[in-house]
Amino acid sequence: MKSFTAEVTDIRLESRVGVAGTWSLTLAPAEFAEGDTGSLEATTRSGTRLVIRVTAVTADAEGVLWVVVEKPLAAGTEVRCTVE
Repeated sequence: MKSFTAEVTDIRLESRVGVAGTWSLTLAPAEFAEGDTGSLEATTRSGTRLVIRVTAVTADAEGVLWVVVEKPLAAGTEVRCTVE
C-alpha cells in the first residue's frame, strides 16, 4: 500500500440517482495512477474524520487524472490518500 497527502483541486458531479451520487476529484499532487483504487481520509471543520472509498481513477483526453468517489469533498480540502 502507498500513502500520501494531497489537496482536492477540482470536483465535478458525474451522476446522481436519487440521493446517491458519484463525483470525480482532481488532486495535487496526483499520485494515483489510472486504474487504481483506494481511499481518501479528510477531517471536517467540526473534527469528524471521513474515510471515502476511491472506486476508480480515470484520465481525461488531456491526461488529467480524476479520482472517482461516492461522497463530495470541496476544492481546497487536504486529504490523506491510500492506494490499494
